[in-house]
Amino acid sequence: MPGKVVQFEKIGGVTFFRNRRSKSVKISVKPDKSVLVSYPFYCSSREVAAFIDNNESWILAQQKKMEQRRDKLSSDSKIETKLHTVQFLQGNNFDVSTKENRINITVPDFESEKSQKFIEEVLIQIYRVEAKKLLPPKLDKLSSEFGFRYNKVTIRNNKRNWGSCSNKNNISLNLQMMKLPDELIDYILLHELVHTEIKNHGAGFWEKLNSITNNRARELAKQVKQYSTYTL
Repeated sequence: MPGKVVQFEKIGGVTFFRNRRSKSVKISVKPDKSVLVSYPFYCSSREVAAFIDNNESWILAQQKKMEQRRDKLSSDSKIETKLHTVQFLQGNNFDVSTKENRINITVPDFESEKSQKFIEEVLIQIYRVEAKKLLPPKLDKLSSEFGFRYNKVTIRNNKRNWGSCSNKNNISLNLQMMKLPDELIDYILLHELVHTEIKNHGAGFWEKLNSITNNRARELAKQVKQYSTYTL
């Protein structure tokens, strides 16, 4: 079902999307500063609007953060990923060149939608390569260290979450995790490993997760929320 756009004075357009799988109201802010809110079928539009009003300060802060992130992309700026140094250059054409662990991304400008899309696609490929190389060994190490068992692991570019664990204990990990500090990557991996034993977020889940994170589960979860699953 397509969402409807509702205008808010300070936030701008917000896309309302009813999701039959949602159990609560969730707000996400995209790189272009647009806002999406998904919510269960039993919630009314008025309740969702009130929820957005109550979270206006957080949404505005996220929009500002997205704007600052995009502004950082300029000629001669760079990003240090887990395995590469990515340099952004301005030139006549769209181009990608690689030398050892250095990757140069060249675009005609840094403002147009076409340039932003090109940069995003290249970064996704870089993160995908790094995630496939780094995350499965980390997951294996942590599962062995803490006595968990999982079936298989897949790497995806997911805008909704950092990871998930199916009923068959198949773990899916978000390639955007490559942007996170190592401590938070380990936290997400442990979070999903705990789900191999406990399929909910009840008290037992957090007790188990606390026991293997030095009682820092809630603190680390809060830190993860400071990062976006969007590339730019």
